[in-house]
Amino acid sequence: MKKIAVLGAGMVGRTIAYDLSKQFNVHSFDVSETNLTLLDNLQPLIAAVKCNLLEFETYPKKFNDFDFFVCAVPGFMGFKVMQHLIPFGKPIVDISFFPEDAELLQPLAKQYQTVAIVDAGVAPGLSNMVLGYATSLMQVEKFCCYVGGLPFERKFPFQYKAPFSPIDVIEEYTRPARLKENGKIVVRDALTEIEDVDVPGIGTLEAFNSDGLRSLLHTFPDIPNMKEKTLRYPGHATMMLAFKHAGFFNTEAIEVRNQKVIPIDLTAKLLIDQWKSDPNEKEFTVMKIDVEGNTNGKSNTLKFYLFDENDSELSSMSRTTGFTCTGLLHLMMENNFESGIHYPEQIATNQNYFNSLLEYLEHRNVRVSLTVTA
Repeated sequence: MKKIAVLGAGMVGRTIAYDLSKQFNVHSFDVSETNLTLLDNLQPLIAAVKCNLLEFETYPKKFNDFDFFVCAVPGFMGFKVMQHLIPFGKPIVDISFFPEDAELLQPLAKQYQTVAIVDAGVAPGLSNMVLGYATSLMQVEKFCCYVGGLPFERKFPFQYKAPFSPIDVIEEYTRPARLKENGKIVVRDALTEIEDVDVPGIGTLEAFNSDGLRSLLHTFPDIPNMKEKTLRYPGHATMMLAFKHAGFFNTEAIEVRNQKVIPIDLTAKLLIDQWKSDPNEKEFTVMKIDVEGNTNGKSNTLKFYLFDENDSELSSMSRTTGFTCTGLLHLMMENNFESGIHYPEQIATNQNYFNSLLEYLEHRNVRVSLTVTA
């Protein structure tokens, strides 16, 4: 039986370990006893190991006998973790969404003949695959993606619950958003250019700029117009902008009563309970993608829609993110991928791979609608 190490036992990491444990020998690693206890309650057959994954000198002893790795750590540590996993020469799937350029890892992956898929979640991840699939059908001119995960019940003041670490959510609100307009990469502030988006059964949500395109800006350089926006309930973006302008997201330490405090760390600490979902709280993930292009001079439009709700055990965002990750891991196991860093959009240019991933999600009750019209 294949032996898989899942690094990180947060909400999504637990879902990944749970899904893989049905077929494989899974070990989950995390520094948080709370996370590991939650994992044990979910699936006691998974070996839960408490460890500090920033202690890289321990990796050879811990990970030498594993067949596959899944990197599900917070974004701020994802790049370093990948740097220390790649030399094992074992396949890796990563959902840490680290801010560094994954291409910087390409020489290392080639050197150790390691196959690694990065950004393997729902967005980025599945959203990238939709665009990759579209490029196999048409010459794409425009890509628009709207995505978000929210509770059904709107509770003020935030009207939001975080499916993962608040520090990673805050980064969506602080990292400048890169878009593509008329063939040029442009940079806008996050939380700006708010627009209304109607979602059936939910109502009107607001969409704002966030830095979600990532590798798409470079893997498809000929596509002139691309944007991704994050969805929230109306009013949330304005509140986060107020936090941002007031300095709550600042990263430089300030002195308070003779103590050094980093504002963003304090904010994340305060929000972790405010943004934590209640055990029985209903929530959903929605993703709407429109791709416009042409084939032999004739206009084409691809419309992709995902709407998913949590089940009795797993949150919706962890399902859609985690199952996309495990689906890509299965594709990696079943096919001979060339060594190096791979992006989901490149994989999905193979229509069979894309359709296999959608079937994998369908078997886990993550259903999507995909239509292509001429």
